[in-house]
Amino acid sequence: RMGEGFTWETQDRQRDIAAAREAWEAAKELIVSGEHHLVLCDELNIVLRYDYLPVEEVVEFLKTEKPENVHVVITGRNAKDELIEVADLVTEMEQVKHPFRSGVKPQSGIEY
Repeated sequence: RMGEGFTWETQDRQRDIAAAREAWEAAKELIVSGEHHLVLCDELNIVLRYDYLPVEEVVEFLKTEKPENVHVVITGRNAKDELIEVADLVTEMEQVKHPFRSGVKPQSGIEY
């Protein structure tokens, strides 16, 4: 688990970019380590949507460095077309109910 929560709360784009970079570097290490068969990059699509990381960098890594026996799950809304193109599986989910909409504050380990 990495990150600092919702980026719209920090109002510090450079800090958000640095946190995204740190999380991506850690994820890459986990992906190539040989210790994991599945790595979850929760909300990476949001990072890419707001250009905190270049989508080309993520796509290139997944195409050239991800071991074949490692599954990488990337979540978040509005996946970029470049990422969808290289994905093996793309699922679109629809929110029916979320505690955030009822005033429940984001929870560490759940929303971030």
